[in-house]
Formats: sequence, structure tokens, C-alpha cells
Amino acid sequence: MSSKEPELLTFGEHLEVLRRLLFRVLAAVGVCSVVIFCFKDKTWEMLLAPSSYTFVTYRWIEQLLNAIGFSDFHFEPYQVDLIATDLSSQFMRHISTSLYLGLLAASPYILWELFRFITPALYDSERRYSVIIAIAIFVLFIIGVLMSYFILFPIAFRFLGTYSVSDAVKSTITLDSYVTTFVTLTLVMGVVFQLPIIAFVLAKMGFIRQEMLIHYRKHAVLVIMITAAIITPPDLMTLLLVTLPLYLLYELSIRIVGHVKVAEPKE
Repeated sequence: MSSKEPELLTFGEHLEVLRRLLFRVLAAVGVCSVVIFCFKDKTWEMLLAPSSYTFVTYRWIEQLLNAIGFSDFHFEPYQVDLIATDLSSQFMRHISTSLYLGLLAASPYILWELFRFITPALYDSERRYSVIIAIAIFVLFIIGVLMSYFILFPIAFRFLGTYSVSDAVKSTITLDSYVTTFVTLTLVMGVVFQLPIIAFVLAKMGFIRQEMLIHYRKHAVLVIMITAAIITPPDLMTLLLVTLPLYLLYELSIRIVGHVKVAEPKE
């Protein structure tokens, strides 16, 4: 056990500590949400940027292809109009989006509060690697969000927003549809990027081994492709863009599990 014995609390005292933690977390999310709500122009400029054909991702792709010899390659300009169909939809969507972004902005503080809450119950060795796990969870989540913002969502929006069965049919996307797709993809990518952490925890508990992950690698590729098809819009490019990083995360998980020592049962 830890050399520093934590002070034992009663059940009521634990509930009081938890109540204060939840209050601080809600206050942090609320403050971040209000600040984001007040900076409406900058917030929505950032959120709507992936819908434009001038988005930075397209410029990077053009520069890369031009550098390797495709000097005449350029993306064709496109225009997809966003509309609001209800009187209050823009205001309500502004509030809900501010809450989502406020939760995202406050997530480092939330992780820190959760770590403080569970630390007294941990062994010294557990406390050391729990810090690393908490940092890794946050970093992987942010990487997943950034991948969705810069790669997955812009390409999916360009393909689906400009796809037309006939020149007689014009696409106009509702603001609710745009934001819902954006939020869903970013959250899902943030979650699925936790694969190495899940593998680490399962290996620590003795449920999986490196040999097992290697043996079922081909099965895992199929599962990854099915998962990517479920969480992404229905186009091949987006499917490939999600499948590749997920497979790389699976390979990373194999390496991580290979260095994990199974936890000994506590006496």
C-alpha cells in the first residue's frame, strides 16, 4: 500500500467530495461555454471553415501534389448553401454548440479533477501510470478531433454536399444537419482513438495478450473496416481515411500490449 496512508472518509463525506467536484466541473464548463458563446463570430468562422472550398486542407493537398509533380492539380470551387428552417434554430444551435465546445475546452480540467478524486485509492505504482494514462487519453482524443476537423469532415462534406443525382436537384444543407454531423464525427473519432488505452487496460487486467492481437490481426482489419463504414458517411474516400489511422492504432496497441505486465491481485 502507499507509504502515505490517506485519511479515511465516511460515505457521506465521499458524497460531499463528489458533489463539490461536480459543482466545480459544471462551473468550469459553464464559464468556457459562456466565453465561447460571446465570441460568436470567431467560433462560427472556425466551425464553418471546413465547408468552404478554400479550407486549409485543400490548399495543403494542392501544395503536396504540386510539389511531387502534379503542377496542374487544383480543386474545383464549389458552393453549398446552409439554411435555417426554424425561427429559433440558429439561436438554439448556437447555445448547444457553445455547450459542446465548452465541454471540450474544459476537458483537461475535468480529467485533472477526476484524477484528484481517485488518487487517494491508488497504490503509488498505480498513481504513477494513471497520470500517463490520463494524459494519453486527452492527447489521443484531441488527435481524433483534429483529424475529423482537418481531414474527415471537410472531405466528407465536400463529397456529400456536392453530390447530385441530377442538375435539376440543388443541395441546400440545414444548419442542424451540418452541426450534428460535425459534432458526431468529432466525438466518434475522439473516442475510437482511445483504442491503445483500451488495449493497455485490458492487457493490464490479463484479458488480452500481444500474441492474441497478432493472431487475430486479419480479423481486426475486417472489424476496423466495418466500424469505419458505420461511423463515417457513405463514401469510399472517407472510409479509407478512417480505416488507415484505426489500423495504425491497432498496430500501436500490439506494441503497447507487448510491454504490459499483468497486474498482481491485491491482498
